[in-house]
Amino acid sequence: MRPRIAAIGTRAAQAPETDYAGALLAGLSSQPKFIPCKFFYDAEGSRLFEQICTLPEYYPTRVELGLLNKHAAEMAALIGPDAEIVEYGAGAAEKIRPLLRALHTPQAYVPIDISGPYLQEIAEGLRSDFPALAIRPLVADFTREIVLPPSASRRAGFFPGSTIGNFEPEEARAFLAKAARTLRGGGLLIGVDLVKDPAILHAAYNDPSGVTAAFNKNLLARANREIGAAFDLTAFSHYAIYNPVPQRIEMYLISRRAQRVSVCGEMIAFSEGEAIHTESSHKYTIDGFRTLAVSAGFTPRAVWRDPENLFSIHWLEAA
Repeated sequence: MRPRIAAIGTRAAQAPETDYAGALLAGLSSQPKFIPCKFFYDAEGSRLFEQICTLPEYYPTRVELGLLNKHAAEMAALIGPDAEIVEYGAGAAEKIRPLLRALHTPQAYVPIDISGPYLQEIAEGLRSDFPALAIRPLVADFTREIVLPPSASRRAGFFPGSTIGNFEPEEARAFLAKAARTLRGGGLLIGVDLVKDPAILHAAYNDPSGVTAAFNKNLLARANREIGAAFDLTAFSHYAIYNPVPQRIEMYLISRRAQRVSVCGEMIAFSEGEAIHTESSHKYTIDGFRTLAVSAGFTPRAVWRDPENLFSIHWLEAA
């Protein structure tokens, strides 16, 4: 999850209603059915994801933040002085704080997120804590081509939360290649979830308190709220499983019965047991991710990981 996405942790921003309605109808009219995971993060989805991040079973946020707090000075030294920091999928902007505190005279912080109101709220909170820093929020879908304003500063990207795992491998390579072009002369600090015991992953994505299930079902609740769909949330079950072949968590909503649901004026049929794919979260080995980064035009440098090898943060340079 942002990252789940984007966004993960991160977290992303509310897309225009027409984008959401069109993407929802297209995905539910496909076989197999799917809903793009970037639509998790409306206001309610963002709130639920913040709650997920506090759960004892959900290790990524806790472990990554621990790595950032412990190694921020080393990371800042690699980024260098007078840098402009570009965060992809800013979310709650909690993880950028230890890095901003450790950096030497950062020139600007550009958080990119798909949710405009949420992004502005986060930016205001950071301005009060870092009054000398130029904060320039950018409402955009970072999975697409982004044109940043010209800057005389060295640029460093920040992409925490293992949101990169929400991309299929070729999509991940394409995103990294775009980032390498955008950040040429600087680099990218990126969080990457690691391959591990599937039991740990199953616990993280199937918490007994049901918060992840509510987060997943919010995709349907959002459709009811925003475009007048008629989903009965009790008629769908949350399902998340680790697939060891592609090394990823796969998350679904499963129809508990045969049913027809009105979406954008069209009736969408579901058979009993039919799945809507809502998210994939790929896990990597250290060497596997470094190989991917090289193929996208980066040069891998430092990597930090926790003692249990649950999570990693990589510094990649863009020549």
